[in-house]
Parts: sequence; C-alpha cells; structure tokens
Amino acid sequence: MTAQENERTHRRRRAELAEGLRLDQPKALRPRPSLRPRMKVDVEKFGQASEDLARFFGTAQYLVIQTAIVIVWIALNILVVTRGIRWDPYPFILLNLAFSTQAAYAAPLILLAQNRQADRDKVQAEQDRSRDEQNIANTEYLLREVASLRLAVNDVATRDFLRSELQSLFKELDQARAEDR
Repeated sequence: MTAQENERTHRRRRAELAEGLRLDQPKALRPRPSLRPRMKVDVEKFGQASEDLARFFGTAQYLVIQTAIVIVWIALNILVVTRGIRWDPYPFILLNLAFSTQAAYAAPLILLAQNRQADRDKVQAEQDRSRDEQNIANTEYLLREVASLRLAVNDVATRDFLRSELQSLFKELDQARAEDR
C-alpha cells in the first residue's frame, strides 16, 4: 500500500467516524445514502383504494364494460370498413398485452384487499371471542345467583306444598259438610 492510498484510507475512516458510521460492521450492513427519492405512501389510503378496485372487479358492471371494450376492439380491428385504422391485427397481440398488464396489476391489489379483510376478520374474531367470554362469565354468575336463591327458597313453602295443603283442607271441609247434612 502506498503512502497516498494509506492517507486516503485514513481520511475515509475519519469521515465515516464523523458521520457516525460503525466500523465494526461490514460495509454491506452499513446504511448507505440513497440517491432515489423516498416515496411516502399512505398505506391505509392505498389499501382502501385496492379494496375498492378489487370490489369493482367483482361486479357485473365491470364485466359488461370489459366485454364491450373487447367487442369494440375486435370489431375495429377485423371489419373491412375500418381497414385504415387497424392498430392490432388478427392475433390481437396488443389486446393480449393489455389483459396481461391488467392481470399483473389486479392480482396483487386483490391479494392486498384479501389480506386486509383477513386482518379485519381476525380482529372481529378476537372481539367475538372476548364478548363470548364475557357472556359466559355473566351466565355463570346468573347461575350461581339462581342456585343461591333456590337454596334460600327451600326454607319457604313451595307452590306444590301449598296446593297439597289446600287440597287436604278442602277434603276436610267437604267431609265436615257431609257429616253436617
């Protein structure tokens, strides 16, 4: 190593230390300044837009519009009258490319919408589970209360007991009337 190379290496290391870079990490792990601009994407808005688009792809309106576009496309490229404006002759390679591009964009958006729905379903299932646990706890509490009331009522005359006592009293009264006659 020459003196100039050695001096350059020392200057570079001093500059790295001044920038706060760690020399104990390989260069591949050190943060590098990026030349590309950072895009700030609102994940929630993007997810909502993808859900709206996925929802639209599943409608009859979308299928009708797409079918109409394909029919017009093919008609304009096949008919004799439109011979002068044909841009996509019979194998319809451009139309195929358009469908491929649409599918390439639609599939990830639909998957993103499905993932967001799965996340919402997980949250809903967790809320249902906690609500069910609360309902079970409330039911068990009410069962304990009813059991304690039943124990307390055992000391009180029940309806059947009162009915049997009244029937025996009526029988005695009927016998007493029969004897009086």
